[in-house]
Amino acid sequence: MKFTKMQGIGNDYIYLDCINNPIPANPAALSRRISDRHFGIGSDGLVLICPSERADFRMRMYNADGSESEMCGNATRCIGKYVYERGMTQKRNVSLETGAGIRHLKLNVEGSQVASVEVDMGEPGLNPEDIPTSLAANHLLDKSGRIISEPLLIEGREFRVTCVSMGNPHCVIFLNETENWPIEKWGPKFEHHAVFPNGTNTEFAKVIDRQHIRMRVWERGSGETMACGTGACATLAAGVLNGLTDRKAILQLNGGDLSIRWDEKNNHIYMTGPAAFVFNGEWPE
Repeated sequence: MKFTKMQGIGNDYIYLDCINNPIPANPAALSRRISDRHFGIGSDGLVLICPSERADFRMRMYNADGSESEMCGNATRCIGKYVYERGMTQKRNVSLETGAGIRHLKLNVEGSQVASVEVDMGEPGLNPEDIPTSLAANHLLDKSGRIISEPLLIEGREFRVTCVSMGNPHCVIFLNETENWPIEKWGPKFEHHAVFPNGTNTEFAKVIDRQHIRMRVWERGSGETMACGTGACATLAAGVLNGLTDRKAILQLNGGDLSIRWDEKNNHIYMTGPAAFVFNGEWPE
């Protein structure tokens, strides 16, 4: 089975061309095996590039633990680069079907290569049922029921959380310091908390100024990763909702920077960043 490893600011996945090749019989089990960084290829998960009846291509994405996720922002950019540079499309505006709906990719092509990709990530979901979460909203921004700076008690410590869906669940916490934050301790406690019935991705963020945010992310099913595109979008939305940032900012993640913009006219969030090939290989199964 031929594969390609790609990364978007360090968020690395194994990509399979399932348009010209068959879909694996058990993608979840395959993702667990190949994602292992000691006994497999090593990745944050598995991404299948499939045909679509609704868009130019379809993405199916599996976390390192085998769970299927609705959406991955960094993977969408990598797919844009993959399909263009591998000759699967000549379009510079590509539609991609995901578990969270259709996303539109704008490819910035320099010469014959995709230098960066802007992804229309759609509107953020802010209602509790969008996340989903059972967390009661006692502190309402506009009586809409949104979870904005809502207290959540974990092991006797109160956190102020803002919940956003980018097609997948996110819980954003603003801190005064992130670099030495014990994310391995707190990340799983948020991911598996009872108020998040489907689990959650958790962003621990520090506002540097109104146009710069430093964030670390604990991804549902994968642990801490170098980057999370949907998490960066959720964090920017949370910054705006809490009055901490402008509607456009640079999100500084472990693996690099993403430019995130929340358009005031159509309410869509746009993510711009790079994507890169790492290597090609053949899995022996």
